[in-house]
Amino acid sequence: MSSASYESSSPTHSTADDFHYRVALVGNPNTGKSTLFNALAGLNVRTGNYPGVTIEKKVGHCHVPTTDGRSLLIDLIDLPGTYSLAPRSPDELVAVEVLTGEVPGEPEVDLIVCVVNATMLRRNLFLVSQILELGKPVVLALNMIDAATSRGLSIDIEQLSLTLGIPVIATSASKRTGILELKREIAASCERAMDGERLQRSQALPASFVTAVDELQAAIATHISDSDDQPSRFLVQRALIDQGGAAESAITKRLGSEFGQRLSRIRQDLKMSVKESGGIDLIDRECEARYDWAARTLNGVTELKSSRGSSWTDRIDAMLTHRWLGLIGFLLIMLAVFQSIYSFASIPMDLIDGATGWASDLISSVMPPGMLRSLIVDGVIAGVGGVLIFLPQIALLFLFLAILEDCGYMARAAFVVDRIMSAFGLSGKSFLPLMSSFACAVPGVMATRVIESPRDRLATIMVAPLMSCSARLPVYLLLIGAFVPATAWLGGWVSLPALVLMAMYCVGIVVAIPVAWILKKTLLRGEASPFVLELPEYKWPSLRVVFARVWQASVAFVVRAGTLIFAASILIWFAGYWPGDHTRQFELQSQLESGIGNADEIETQLQAESAHLIENSALGMTGHAIEPLVKPLGWDWKIGVGAVASFPAREVIIATLGTIYSLGGEEDEEGLIGAMRAAKHPDGSPVYTLPVALSIMVFFALCAQCVSTLLVIRRETNSWFWPILSFTYMTVLAYVGALVTYQTFSRLL
Repeated sequence: MSSASYESSSPTHSTADDFHYRVALVGNPNTGKSTLFNALAGLNVRTGNYPGVTIEKKVGHCHVPTTDGRSLLIDLIDLPGTYSLAPRSPDELVAVEVLTGEVPGEPEVDLIVCVVNATMLRRNLFLVSQILELGKPVVLALNMIDAATSRGLSIDIEQLSLTLGIPVIATSASKRTGILELKREIAASCERAMDGERLQRSQALPASFVTAVDELQAAIATHISDSDDQPSRFLVQRALIDQGGAAESAITKRLGSEFGQRLSRIRQDLKMSVKESGGIDLIDRECEARYDWAARTLNGVTELKSSRGSSWTDRIDAMLTHRWLGLIGFLLIMLAVFQSIYSFASIPMDLIDGATGWASDLISSVMPPGMLRSLIVDGVIAGVGGVLIFLPQIALLFLFLAILEDCGYMARAAFVVDRIMSAFGLSGKSFLPLMSSFACAVPGVMATRVIESPRDRLATIMVAPLMSCSARLPVYLLLIGAFVPATAWLGGWVSLPALVLMAMYCVGIVVAIPVAWILKKTLLRGEASPFVLELPEYKWPSLRVVFARVWQASVAFVVRAGTLIFAASILIWFAGYWPGDHTRQFELQSQLESGIGNADEIETQLQAESAHLIENSALGMTGHAIEPLVKPLGWDWKIGVGAVASFPAREVIIATLGTIYSLGGEEDEEGLIGAMRAAKHPDGSPVYTLPVALSIMVFFALCAQCVSTLLVIRRETNSWFWPILSFTYMTVLAYVGALVTYQTFSRLL
């Protein structure tokens, strides 16, 4: 084992007076790093046990206690999970830039907390060996110590600390154990860094590598005399090893071609040295050296006392990751989720519906008929209330997804579908962003940063919006609840509404496969990159993590209803109210509410007057103008204008229909669903039939009605070409899909 002295870098931006430090959390994916970040900072950042959950660095703040009773303020940075500091994808590059202090305008970190999985310590030490070479103070958080103990794995923490030359703290972030001890060690390490403490650490790389880096640094010193302007030793090392990599490009661009030739010569000499010692190339030799170092480090540190605890995971995986049984299991689990959404949400939905009706009646009882009452009752309550009623089903969907994620099943689902996706040019690594898109396409598109291949990443971005996000769910639930028969089988365990809902989710998946295949055969030609995924141990889901996910999703839905849907409801109400004269309508409402005259006759006159006003409003005239375009889909002008108005967000169509039917005086005790069921064409035929409902659902399953998604595609691709292409092809697909659906089912049913 070779060794090298290490000099810690004292913080230059912090002083002992303000006690303010920057601490970075870094580690492999699936080490519980984000859960530990939440425990330290008291936040609820989303966590998950597969790569891609953390795609951007996140910053939190916490106070850590010192031994003398003081408190230090810490800026805590949660970096994306990475297997090494040789960046290949954008998310790994973020981690390297922050750790090496290469981010312009940002101060360097004072301390690195390296989080490792105690059950996979040898593999995690590969990254630790690179972290130690950065020249920063480091604390090792030995996380998941409870899982290691349950497997019979004993770890001598004191010996590990002595061997590595850094403090080691055992933690279980999910059970919140070891958190206070870690905070205290963070405080102590930050203060030791201020004192300029010197540490001796072992060196993983062979002596020939160290000598070559020394020679390269000496060459750089002849070009740049000021040591503060010279690239860090770690970047010089990466430039030497990663031929053609980002570090080499940055340094040669700065120092010129002459230095590039010098770098090539030193690298060639090192390659010859490696071959003479039996190696193949520099990267292979580096991996071999680091894993040898990890094995030497753990010699006498770990002891496996028994193998209990892992066999049941293997037995479950034998079925859930089986080539065919795994796929069948995946479909059955998804069906159970959709069936549960229908089985358990009816009571809270009825409560919200009742509250909406009560609020509408209350306003009507205290305010006389007029423009303001119409705005509140027909615009705000009918529009926003029509969307909020689906909150229980949104919460249930995210509850089940959070349970599946936290117990470790989602990583298996990615493994199962990898074989299918690779046949169409995508790897299983695309599954994870696509799975995120079922919640919302915006984080799904951002999660594609974990995909190294630019072609695979673009193809995944193009198909991610096809996944049915939570904004589509209220549209499906409204139409299925109103027009799909509640037929059930197997004693009520499987119902037709649940099967139709699952089919709507499958529409986007089925269409995404040929779209990706066409893209990979035309604009984005290339082979699918290999997919390597670490399958975590199964575990009981953490109640804290699950309910935090449900809470975040529910709050986001309510906030969206209270902002975007609220604003859209007011605009739609105005378009449906203006420019008609509503004097006669208000007179009839006053007569009806005062009980003067024949109520049935007044009710008939009021409905006729309301229908006349909405037909001749700006909204009605716009709807009639586009009606020839949507008529082949089986839609009337009200559905057509609802689809157009929902361009900013898909669920706006519900608010639009709620306002239209409320202004038109067509809502009854059953609310929007009753109005839709009672809606008639001028010839007396029903507007809504099962083929019409299916046509609308297919349109919304495939359309690109989301401004936020298009803007994030623009940001991630740095081009307007891809969002325009996405909107165009999805709109054409949606129209054709709705047309085929209506024309087919109207002939079959």
